[in-house]
Amino acid sequence: MGLESMIEKLDKYYDRLEKGKTRKIKPDHVSKVIRKLDTKAGQLEAEISETEKPDKKLRLERKLALVRKQQERASWLQSNIDVQ
Repeated sequence: MGLESMIEKLDKYYDRLEKGKTRKIKPDHVSKVIRKLDTKAGQLEAEISETEKPDKKLRLERKLALVRKQQERASWLQSNIDVQ
């Protein structure tokens, strides 16, 4: 699952949450997205540390920031579906 598809999946879950359809969101699915985002963040951190080119490093750091934002969204979503 690529980063774009993980973001799309989170968007769908947020949409369901807004519509009050939280029972359609399976906590295991959100956990799976979180695990994949954690893996992606680790890969990006490793790649940033190995990269010499400043342009590539900047691009990877932006991508890592995006992944971190998605991790926050997924964690928030998970805590809200567990409560309901």
